[in-house]
Amino acid sequence: MPGFANMLRIMAVSDWDMVSEQYFIYASRGRNQWWLYLATIAVGLAGGTFAATLICILLALFKLLPANIALQISQPSDPSLFFGAIAGMFACVLFGLAGAAAIIQKKRPQDIIGCWRWSLFGWGLTAWLIVQCVLAAIDFAIVPSGFHRGGTLGSSLVIWVFGAILIQTFTEEFIFRGFLTQGIFLLFRRPIPSACVSGLVFGAMHIPNGWPQAINALWFGIVCAYLAIRTGGIALTFGIHLANNYFGAIGVVSAGDVFKGLPGFLVQNTPQLEWWDLSLAILVMTMAPWGFRKVGLLSDSVRS
Repeated sequence: MPGFANMLRIMAVSDWDMVSEQYFIYASRGRNQWWLYLATIAVGLAGGTFAATLICILLALFKLLPANIALQISQPSDPSLFFGAIAGMFACVLFGLAGAAAIIQKKRPQDIIGCWRWSLFGWGLTAWLIVQCVLAAIDFAIVPSGFHRGGTLGSSLVIWVFGAILIQTFTEEFIFRGFLTQGIFLLFRRPIPSACVSGLVFGAMHIPNGWPQAINALWFGIVCAYLAIRTGGIALTFGIHLANNYFGAIGVVSAGDVFKGLPGFLVQNTPQLEWWDLSLAILVMTMAPWGFRKVGLLSDSVRS
Protein backbone atom coordinates (compact mmCIF):
# COMPACT_ATOMS: atom_id res chain seq x y z
CA MET A 1 0.00 0.00 0.00
CA PRO A 2 1.46 3.37 -1.00
CA GLY A 3 2.36 5.65 1.85
CA PHE A 4 1.03 9.13 2.50
CA ALA A 5 4.12 10.79 0.98
CA ASN A 6 3.76 8.72 -2.18
CA MET A 7 0.13 9.83 -2.51
CA LEU A 8 1.16 13.47 -2.43
CA ARG A 9 3.96 12.78 -4.91
CA ILE A 10 1.52 11.23 -7.38
CA MET A 11 -0.77 14.24 -7.04
CA ALA A 12 2.09 16.71 -7.53
CA VAL A 13 4.09 15.14 -10.41
CA SER A 14 4.00 17.20 -13.62
CA ASP A 15 1.59 19.62 -12.02
CA TRP A 16 0.50 21.42 -15.17
CA ASP A 17 0.88 18.52 -17.60
CA MET A 18 -1.47 16.35 -15.54
CA VAL A 19 -4.26 18.92 -15.59
CA SER A 20 -7.23 17.97 -17.71
CA GLU A 21 -7.23 20.29 -20.67
CA GLN A 22 -11.00 19.90 -20.82
CA TYR A 23 -11.47 21.37 -17.35
CA PHE A 24 -9.57 24.50 -18.33
CA ILE A 25 -11.59 24.81 -21.54
CA TYR A 26 -14.91 24.56 -19.72
CA ALA A 27 -13.74 26.96 -16.99
CA SER A 28 -12.68 29.52 -19.60
CA ARG A 29 -16.11 29.74 -21.20
CA GLY A 30 -18.23 32.80 -20.56
CA ARG A 31 -17.25 35.97 -18.75
CA ASN A 32 -14.72 35.34 -16.00
CA GLN A 33 -13.83 38.62 -14.33
CA TRP A 34 -13.44 38.02 -10.58
CA TRP A 35 -16.16 40.43 -9.59
CA LEU A 36 -18.66 38.62 -11.81
CA TYR A 37 -18.15 35.48 -9.70
CA LEU A 38 -19.07 37.46 -6.58
CA ALA A 39 -22.08 38.97 -8.33
CA THR A 40 -23.24 35.54 -9.50
CA ILE A 41 -23.00 34.11 -5.99
CA ALA A 42 -24.91 37.05 -4.49
CA VAL A 43 -27.65 37.06 -7.15
CA GLY A 44 -27.86 33.26 -7.20
CA LEU A 45 -28.31 32.98 -3.43
CA ALA A 46 -30.84 35.81 -3.45
CA GLY A 47 -32.76 34.17 -6.27
CA GLY A 48 -32.69 30.78 -4.58
CA THR A 49 -33.86 32.29 -1.29
CA PHE A 50 -36.68 34.13 -3.06
CA ALA A 51 -37.79 30.94 -4.81
CA ALA A 52 -37.73 28.94 -1.57
CA THR A 53 -39.67 31.65 0.27
CA LEU A 54 -42.26 31.85 -2.50
CA ILE A 55 -42.74 28.08 -2.47
CA CYS A 56 -43.17 28.09 1.31
CA ILE A 57 -45.74 30.88 1.09
CA LEU A 58 -47.73 29.02 -1.56
CA LEU A 59 -47.61 25.80 0.45
CA ALA A 60 -48.76 27.68 3.56
CA LEU A 61 -51.65 29.29 1.66
CA PHE A 62 -52.84 25.86 0.55
CA LYS A 63 -52.24 24.48 4.10
CA LEU A 64 -49.61 22.06 2.81
CA LEU A 65 -46.70 23.41 4.85
CA PRO A 66 -46.20 21.59 8.18
CA ALA A 67 -46.26 23.92 11.17
CA ASN A 68 -43.07 22.38 12.59
CA ILE A 69 -41.06 22.46 9.37
CA ALA A 70 -38.13 24.32 10.98
CA LEU A 71 -37.93 21.78 13.83
CA GLN A 72 -38.15 18.89 11.38
CA ILE A 73 -35.15 20.18 9.45
CA SER A 74 -33.01 20.65 12.57
CA GLN A 75 -34.26 17.63 14.55
CA PRO A 76 -35.83 15.27 12.02
CA SER A 77 -38.38 12.67 13.05
CA ASP A 78 -40.26 12.41 9.75
CA PRO A 79 -37.76 11.19 7.09
CA SER A 80 -40.04 11.96 4.13
CA LEU A 81 -40.57 15.55 5.24
CA PHE A 82 -36.93 16.05 6.21
CA PHE A 83 -35.48 14.82 2.92
CA GLY A 84 -38.20 16.54 0.90
CA ALA A 85 -37.32 19.86 2.52
CA ILE A 86 -33.60 19.26 1.94
CA ALA A 87 -34.21 18.47 -1.74
CA GLY A 88 -36.41 21.54 -2.17
CA MET A 89 -33.91 23.93 -0.57
CA PHE A 90 -30.95 22.63 -2.55
CA ALA A 91 -32.95 22.63 -5.79
CA CYS A 92 -33.74 26.32 -5.26
CA VAL A 93 -30.07 27.10 -4.66
CA LEU A 94 -29.06 25.10 -7.74
CA PHE A 95 -31.48 26.84 -10.07
CA GLY A 96 -30.70 30.22 -8.53
CA LEU A 97 -26.95 29.90 -9.10
CA ALA A 98 -27.30 28.27 -12.53
CA GLY A 99 -29.66 31.04 -13.63
CA ALA A 100 -27.42 33.79 -12.28
CA ALA A 101 -24.35 32.27 -13.98
CA ALA A 102 -26.22 32.08 -17.28
CA ILE A 103 -27.40 35.69 -17.10
CA ILE A 104 -24.36 37.39 -15.54
CA GLN A 105 -21.47 35.29 -16.84
CA LYS A 106 -23.01 33.71 -19.95
CA LYS A 107 -22.13 30.27 -18.57
CA ARG A 108 -24.46 27.40 -19.43
CA PRO A 109 -25.01 24.66 -16.83
CA GLN A 110 -22.97 22.30 -19.05
CA ASP A 111 -20.02 24.72 -18.89
CA ILE A 112 -20.01 24.37 -15.10
CA ILE A 113 -20.69 20.62 -15.05
CA GLY A 114 -17.78 20.10 -17.44
CA CYS A 115 -16.99 16.90 -19.29
CA TRP A 116 -19.64 14.37 -18.30
CA ARG A 117 -19.02 10.63 -18.60
CA TRP A 118 -21.44 8.15 -17.08
CA SER A 119 -18.57 5.70 -16.61
CA LEU A 120 -16.86 8.17 -14.27
CA PHE A 121 -20.07 8.67 -12.31
CA GLY A 122 -20.52 4.90 -12.05
CA TRP A 123 -16.94 4.38 -10.89
CA GLY A 124 -17.29 7.04 -8.21
CA LEU A 125 -20.64 5.74 -6.97
CA THR A 126 -19.61 2.07 -6.89
CA ALA A 127 -16.13 2.57 -5.49
CA TRP A 128 -17.31 4.82 -2.67
CA LEU A 129 -20.19 2.56 -1.67
CA ILE A 130 -17.61 -0.22 -1.28
CA VAL A 131 -15.32 2.10 0.69
CA GLN A 132 -18.14 3.09 3.05
CA CYS A 133 -19.09 -0.55 3.63
CA VAL A 134 -15.47 -1.45 4.43
CA LEU A 135 -15.06 1.49 6.83
CA ALA A 136 -18.31 0.60 8.60
CA ALA A 137 -17.17 -3.04 8.88
CA ILE A 138 -13.89 -1.94 10.46
CA ASP A 139 -15.76 0.12 13.06
CA PHE A 140 -18.09 -2.80 13.74
CA ALA A 141 -15.11 -5.10 14.27
CA ILE A 142 -13.67 -2.65 16.82
CA VAL A 143 -16.88 -1.75 18.71
CA PRO A 144 -19.71 -4.15 17.76
CA SER A 145 -21.80 -2.92 20.69
CA GLY A 146 -21.95 0.52 19.04
CA PHE A 147 -24.23 -0.75 16.28
CA HIS A 148 -27.91 -1.65 16.38
CA ARG A 149 -30.66 -2.12 13.86
CA GLY A 150 -32.46 0.97 12.67
CA GLY A 151 -36.08 1.58 11.82
CA THR A 152 -38.25 0.03 9.16
CA LEU A 153 -37.38 1.20 5.66
CA GLY A 154 -39.88 0.74 2.86
CA SER A 155 -38.84 0.74 -0.78
CA SER A 156 -40.63 4.05 -1.38
CA LEU A 157 -38.61 5.74 1.38
CA VAL A 158 -35.35 4.28 0.07
CA ILE A 159 -36.10 5.71 -3.38
CA TRP A 160 -37.30 9.04 -1.95
CA VAL A 161 -34.12 9.48 0.09
CA PHE A 162 -31.97 8.58 -2.91
CA GLY A 163 -33.67 11.26 -5.01
CA ALA A 164 -33.27 13.88 -2.27
CA ILE A 165 -29.61 13.05 -1.66
CA LEU A 166 -29.02 13.07 -5.42
CA ILE A 167 -30.29 16.66 -5.64
CA GLN A 168 -28.34 17.74 -2.55
CA THR A 169 -25.01 16.26 -3.62
CA PHE A 170 -25.33 17.35 -7.24
CA THR A 171 -25.98 20.91 -6.07
CA GLU A 172 -22.89 20.87 -3.87
CA GLU A 173 -20.73 19.43 -6.66
CA PHE A 174 -22.12 21.96 -9.15
CA ILE A 175 -21.25 24.80 -6.79
CA PHE A 176 -18.00 23.68 -5.17
CA ARG A 177 -16.25 21.40 -7.69
CA GLY A 178 -17.83 23.13 -10.65
CA PHE A 179 -18.45 26.85 -10.30
CA LEU A 180 -16.08 27.76 -7.46
CA THR A 181 -13.21 25.45 -8.39
CA GLN A 182 -13.33 26.64 -11.99
CA GLY A 183 -12.99 30.25 -10.86
CA ILE A 184 -10.18 29.39 -8.45
CA PHE A 185 -8.40 27.34 -11.12
CA LEU A 186 -8.52 30.22 -13.60
CA LEU A 187 -6.78 32.31 -10.93
CA PHE A 188 -4.03 29.85 -9.87
CA ARG A 189 -3.67 27.76 -13.07
CA ARG A 190 -2.38 24.85 -10.96
CA PRO A 191 -4.38 21.87 -9.66
CA ILE A 192 -2.87 21.52 -6.18
CA PRO A 193 -3.24 25.16 -4.99
CA SER A 194 -6.67 25.37 -6.64
CA ALA A 195 -7.84 22.18 -4.95
CA CYS A 196 -6.52 23.34 -1.56
CA VAL A 197 -8.37 26.68 -1.72
CA SER A 198 -11.55 24.99 -2.92
CA GLY A 199 -11.29 22.48 -0.07
CA LEU A 200 -10.81 25.24 2.48
CA VAL A 201 -14.05 26.86 1.37
CA PHE A 202 -15.90 23.54 1.45
CA GLY A 203 -14.51 22.70 4.89
CA ALA A 204 -15.45 26.13 6.26
CA MET A 205 -19.07 25.53 5.25
CA HIS A 206 -19.11 22.43 7.49
CA ILE A 207 -17.72 24.06 10.64
CA PRO A 208 -21.23 24.25 12.21
CA ASN A 209 -21.29 20.43 12.09
CA GLY A 210 -18.29 20.24 14.45
CA TRP A 211 -14.54 20.23 13.92
CA PRO A 212 -14.11 16.53 13.05
CA GLN A 213 -16.68 16.80 10.26
CA ALA A 214 -15.26 20.13 9.14
CA ILE A 215 -11.75 18.64 8.87
CA ASN A 216 -13.16 15.64 7.03
CA ALA A 217 -15.01 17.96 4.64
CA LEU A 218 -11.82 20.00 4.14
CA TRP A 219 -9.82 16.99 2.92
CA PHE A 220 -12.81 15.58 1.04
CA GLY A 221 -13.14 18.93 -0.74
CA ILE A 222 -9.43 19.11 -1.59
CA VAL A 223 -9.29 15.63 -3.11
CA CYS A 224 -12.61 15.97 -4.95
CA ALA A 225 -11.58 19.33 -6.43
CA TYR A 226 -8.33 17.73 -7.60
CA LEU A 227 -10.23 14.82 -9.15
CA ALA A 228 -12.64 17.19 -10.88
CA ILE A 229 -9.76 19.13 -12.40
CA ARG A 230 -8.02 15.94 -13.50
CA THR A 231 -11.14 14.39 -15.07
CA GLY A 232 -12.50 17.57 -16.64
CA GLY A 233 -15.76 17.81 -14.71
CA ILE A 234 -17.86 16.73 -11.75
CA ALA A 235 -19.04 13.29 -12.93
CA LEU A 236 -16.59 11.27 -10.81
CA THR A 237 -16.87 13.46 -7.72
CA PHE A 238 -20.67 13.53 -7.96
CA GLY A 239 -20.69 9.73 -7.82
CA ILE A 240 -18.35 9.76 -4.81
CA HIS A 241 -20.37 12.42 -2.98
CA LEU A 242 -23.70 10.72 -3.71
CA ALA A 243 -22.44 7.37 -2.39
CA ASN A 244 -20.92 9.02 0.69
CA ASN A 245 -24.07 10.89 1.72
CA TYR A 246 -26.60 8.23 0.73
CA PHE A 247 -24.76 5.57 2.72
CA GLY A 248 -24.67 7.91 5.73
CA ALA A 249 -28.36 8.73 5.35
CA ILE A 250 -29.80 5.27 4.93
CA GLY A 251 -27.06 2.63 5.18
CA VAL A 252 -25.30 3.23 8.49
CA VAL A 253 -26.64 6.33 10.20
CA SER A 254 -24.23 7.84 12.70
CA ALA A 255 -25.58 9.24 15.95
CA GLY A 256 -23.09 12.08 15.64
CA ASP A 257 -23.73 13.59 12.20
CA VAL A 258 -26.40 15.63 10.40
CA PHE A 259 -28.55 12.54 9.75
CA LYS A 260 -28.81 11.54 13.42
CA GLY A 261 -32.28 10.53 14.50
CA LEU A 262 -33.23 9.17 11.09
CA PRO A 263 -33.95 5.49 10.50
CA GLY A 264 -31.35 3.48 8.64
CA PHE A 265 -30.53 -0.15 8.10
CA LEU A 266 -28.03 0.24 10.93
CA VAL A 267 -27.46 2.99 13.50
CA GLN A 268 -23.92 3.62 14.75
CA ASN A 269 -23.19 5.24 18.09
CA THR A 270 -19.42 5.16 18.60
CA PRO A 271 -18.27 8.61 19.77
CA GLN A 272 -15.02 7.03 20.97
CA LEU A 273 -14.11 6.31 17.34
CA GLU A 274 -14.70 9.85 16.11
CA TRP A 275 -11.04 10.77 15.56
CA TRP A 276 -10.14 7.27 14.42
CA ASP A 277 -12.86 7.50 11.76
CA LEU A 278 -11.54 10.92 10.73
CA SER A 279 -7.99 9.59 10.35
CA LEU A 280 -9.19 6.60 8.34
CA ALA A 281 -11.35 8.82 6.10
CA ILE A 282 -8.40 11.12 5.40
CA LEU A 283 -6.20 8.14 4.55
CA VAL A 284 -8.78 6.70 2.15
CA MET A 285 -9.37 10.05 0.46
CA THR A 286 -5.61 10.50 0.09
CA MET A 287 -5.41 7.15 -1.66
CA ALA A 288 -8.29 7.95 -4.02
CA PRO A 289 -6.27 9.70 -6.78
CA TRP A 290 -3.79 6.81 -6.79
CA GLY A 291 -6.58 4.24 -6.95
CA PHE A 292 -8.46 5.95 -9.77
CA ARG A 293 -5.19 6.43 -11.63
CA LYS A 294 -4.47 2.69 -11.35
CA VAL A 295 -7.77 1.81 -13.05
CA GLY A 296 -7.08 4.27 -15.84
CA LEU A 297 -9.45 7.10 -14.89
CA LEU A 298 -6.61 9.60 -14.39
CA SER A 299 -3.99 9.77 -17.14
CA ASP A 300 -0.46 11.11 -16.74
CA SER A 301 -0.90 13.50 -19.62
CA VAL A 302 -3.82 15.55 -20.86
CA ARG A 303 -3.12 14.36 -24.39
CA SER A 304 -2.86 10.62 -23.63
